[in-house]
Amino acid sequence: MHHFGILAHSTEGAALSFLAYCQEGFSRTGRHEHPDVTLDYIAFGYSMAAWDSGDHDSIRRTLALSVDRLARAGAAFFACPDNTAHLALERPGPDLALPGLHIAEVVADQAARDGRGRVAVLGTKYTMDGPVYPRALAARGIAAELPEPGDRETVNRIIFDELVSGVFTDASRQEYVRVIRRLAERGCDAVALVCTEIPLLVTPDVSPLPTLDSTRLLATAAYEVAVGERALPSWRGGPYPG
Repeated sequence: MHHFGILAHSTEGAALSFLAYCQEGFSRTGRHEHPDVTLDYIAFGYSMAAWDSGDHDSIRRTLALSVDRLARAGAAFFACPDNTAHLALERPGPDLALPGLHIAEVVADQAARDGRGRVAVLGTKYTMDGPVYPRALAARGIAAELPEPGDRETVNRIIFDELVSGVFTDASRQEYVRVIRRLAERGCDAVALVCTEIPLLVTPDVSPLPTLDSTRLLATAAYEVAVGERALPSWRGGPYPG
């Protein structure tokens, strides 16, 4: 079994990823067991000025420090349960100390297995405006659809004003449901919840579209790598080779 390292960059998403990974082991073995896991977290607040200025290279250096610490803790691979962080992880630079799963590739693979043709993408403004998900989905012949600009602002505001601080309200849930319903009317056949906190607010039973839960999909993929059901990843940061 391989030691798994969680590269955290936001609180609620990383905590959910840790919990989902452990629960995957419990459910599969019927015992309170799972391969070793270590979480490293340099608070994302220290990087917010860099996010706002578009300085992804400095964020990559911060994330690389966490990966170094995971390697020293004995992890064999990492996964980052923060979709936005992948904009920085994909920047050119020295190889990261560990190979990692790429969250957008995991989500896009599931969308392809589900036979999706047009997937709505909900996340931070950085993720929705960025190339990570359109590229990953397009590589599998799937179109990426974004909310209208005003709805994007609403989705992003709720993430940073509420979700990352563990605040989940019915009013915000209804706003997300409204946004998803509008995307369904535009022909989407699934919605990718690609801020890892969103699945805590929008559950499958309230979503107007089938959901692709990036947090839990990544945790499941990490568990499968840890127990040898999937090969160890080879990506060490920089542009994704696929």
